[in-house]
Formats: sequence, structure tokens, C-alpha cells
Amino acid sequence: MSAFLRRLLSTPVIARLPIRVRSGIAKGARWSLFPWTAYWRGTHEPAVQARLLQMGDWTGKHVWDLGSHYGIFTIGLGRLVGPTGSVAAFEPNPLSYERLQLHVRLNHLGWVKTFPCAASDSTGSQRFFIYEGLETTSSHLAFEGETWNETIPTIQVNSRRLDDMVAAGEINLPDFIKLDVEGHGHKALVGAMAALAKSRPTLLIGLHSVPEVEGILAVLEPLGYRSTPILPDAPPVPTSGFDYLFEPLP
Repeated sequence: MSAFLRRLLSTPVIARLPIRVRSGIAKGARWSLFPWTAYWRGTHEPAVQARLLQMGDWTGKHVWDLGSHYGIFTIGLGRLVGPTGSVAAFEPNPLSYERLQLHVRLNHLGWVKTFPCAASDSTGSQRFFIYEGLETTSSHLAFEGETWNETIPTIQVNSRRLDDMVAAGEINLPDFIKLDVEGHGHKALVGAMAALAKSRPTLLIGLHSVPEVEGILAVLEPLGYRSTPILPDAPPVPTSGFDYLFEPLP
């Protein structure tokens, strides 16, 4: 794509032109034209989308979407659970959060709540690394051992413990959690251990680092969870760089 065409498509009026999602979990939903056209084309993470659509009736389910980005899973699952269910969507990147809110409004999903914060093991403010700018999906809270200096672009974002939000009545106990937070997933789950133990939800997790894998297993294995890879050629044991479904044992 030429630089001129990208600049043209990026203008707010054109970028937010409504379009229908062509296929996938959010098929038929209203979306915005640009960027991340893979969302409305239905080509984003097709194996993950297909797996979710194979999971039976979603009506009335309560979902947490941790790391929503523009909200393709938030919108798709919100339409599937319907008004008797709920979706709690978390996105700390302010640019992505604005587009997430737009998509929720376009689809009139009053049972979807959005939160401009990261799910974590503590409530407060954390440094958010944006090496490639806010427009990418690689922005993240600090990895283990990651240090900051003044040459690295960052912003401050809020973080919250999910157990505190459940206790305050802000979100429902989950039946399902989609977790894809660039290496911070284990800390998000540490902040939700009471909810996990009580509701024993199914989780679909994108893994990004060895410490994240180890931390997630340390939380879920004592609770009696088994994992299966989403892709048939992925390692059977949870491995960084792949997506896994975690289900509670009977």
C-alpha cells in the first residue's frame, strides 16, 4: 500500500467508515474500515475463531476478554452470548480502546462493558512499553527482567485485579476467558485466582514468553486444568508462541 493511500485511509472520517465483518466469529457485525482490515475480512487468527465457534451454545454466558485490542472477539462473543450474558473487555492501549468503544457502540451491545486498563496482580499504575507505537499489537506491560531507559517510549496505564472487580460487582464471574496480553497473562490470572477457583471457567490463552507459560501453569494446574493446542501442529505441551485451550477437569 502506498504511503499516500495509507494516509488517506487513516483520516478519521474514512478510517471509521462502517463496514460489515465478512466472516468469522463476528460475521455480520458493524466494523470500521481501517486499519487492521484482517478483522473485518475475517482472516485474523482463523483457527482461534473457528475453535470458539465450535464450542456450542454461548447464549447467556459470561465472558472476560483480556487484551481486546479493537474488539473482534469482544464483538463476536458479545453477539453470541446475547443480552442474557455479558462480556467484560479490557484494553489498556488508549488508541485501541477508543476503537473498541466505537465497535461496541456500532453494534448496540449494551451488555458489553469496556475497561481502559490492564488486568494484573495489582491495582495501580504501570509502565506500558510502546516500542513500535500505539498502532501495533505489540505494546505491553513490562516483561520479567525488562528494564526501561529514557530512549524507550512508554506511557502510564492503569491496572486492576479482577477479583476486586468481581467483589465490587463490576463484572460477573466468568464462564469463559480469552487471554492474550503480550506476556502478562500469568499476572492477570494471579489477580483472578478466587474467581478461577469459584467458577472454573474455560480459558483460551495466547502465550508469549516462557515466564508467562510457567506462571499460567503454576496457577491452573493446581486447579485441575488440562490444555490442548488450537493448531494441530503446535506442541502438545503449552509453549510460547502458540494458543491453547485450558479446560477444567471434571
